[in-house]
Amino acid sequence: MNDSRNTPDPPKHMETTMALLDKVFKLSDNGTTVRTEIIAGITTFLTMAYIIAVNPGILANAGMDFGAVFVATCIAAALGTAVMGFAANYPVALAPGMGLNAFFTFGVVLGMGQSWQIALGCVFWSGIIFLLLSVFRIREWIINAIPMSLKTGIAVGIGLFLAIIGLQGAGVIVDHQATLVTLGDVTTPQVLLFFLGFFIITALYYRRIPGAVIIGILATTAAGFFFGLIEYRGIVSLPPSIGPTLLQLDIFGALEAGLYAVIFAFLFVDLFDTSGTLIAVAKEGDLLDEKDRLPRLGRALMADSSASVTGSLLGTSTTTSYIESSAGIASGGRTGLTAVTVAVCFILALFFSPLAMMIPSYATASALLFVSVLMISSISSINWQDLTESAPVVVTAVMMPLTYSIADGIAIGFISYALIKLLAGKSGDINISVSIITLLALCKYIIL
Repeated sequence: MNDSRNTPDPPKHMETTMALLDKVFKLSDNGTTVRTEIIAGITTFLTMAYIIAVNPGILANAGMDFGAVFVATCIAAALGTAVMGFAANYPVALAPGMGLNAFFTFGVVLGMGQSWQIALGCVFWSGIIFLLLSVFRIREWIINAIPMSLKTGIAVGIGLFLAIIGLQGAGVIVDHQATLVTLGDVTTPQVLLFFLGFFIITALYYRRIPGAVIIGILATTAAGFFFGLIEYRGIVSLPPSIGPTLLQLDIFGALEAGLYAVIFAFLFVDLFDTSGTLIAVAKEGDLLDEKDRLPRLGRALMADSSASVTGSLLGTSTTTSYIESSAGIASGGRTGLTAVTVAVCFILALFFSPLAMMIPSYATASALLFVSVLMISSISSINWQDLTESAPVVVTAVMMPLTYSIADGIAIGFISYALIKLLAGKSGDINISVSIITLLALCKYIIL
């Protein structure tokens, strides 16, 4: 017979903490526990931790300080995710978005010759506009009015854009005077390790192993160290200074340079990325209401848009909601406590800057190629029997990597959609939103 007196009661302060967490995040109402939420948060963090090394690596190509961007990435992710957790009570994590960081560096800075300070100014204004659209509830009208085919084309185009950046960064493809691009030397250790990393990530992801991307990056880095390609710098240290990027954005320079198309591109991609992510994770977590709508959507959008503004002030590209949040939801995460756990993990990651700085470009390139695979896979949803739908998708997707510009891909995609529909006698498919965006795109090329 068990004696209940031998079973120690939990400490009073622990009971108080549990009760407070339950009250703040409504754990009981959502059928979850503190332990489940924390495990889910750690799972989500592991699946998206690659951004800690990948984002500074990409933005460093724009001339930004790696260490400062590393700190900005962690803090922006932590703040945005914490706001999402406390304000919206959703298990959704945020961080600088893939594709948007590539557009920032290779499209705006290197492609258009703008300074990274001005590029941060564009991110700031796109975040402000997103915030206003969320406050006045215009966002839903814009998103719902854009044809699904064009949304898919944008996602696929960004995927192809990431693929070519990853392949180029690893040395798999190189420039050629006659054909523009050609195959590089695939026998170099760097290229071989790039493919090794990509194969590891893909296989682990297929096996549903949490943290597949970061495991692949670290494994590739370890292999590079073993073959003498990487210099050991340590694992843990105090965070680098954020001074080189903090408040260095040029807010008015972005307007003076007339980069409205760039601001629009950042805004447009963030709108679709955020909306798609929120709906996808909500469905997986059974968080939609009886009308298939997401409760507290306004708060979630406010958290996302304010994170972009904050990120630009800290010194990083657009911060957005991450689809990797679905990994934590699959582990049982249902409330904002999952998001707050992710935020704490990003703060702790600040002390691992030496490890992040050791990760070579060919290791992060493996992650870029893998993310591109996930994004390109959405092309399977296209109706290929209707050329007025499928042709604009192909044009949008192909133009992004070939022009090295997400903004041009979006603009030309909308023009293609409108003109093809018009000439095919299907003008009824062209709604007001598409018409306005198409006219703005035409003005971009004809007038500006």
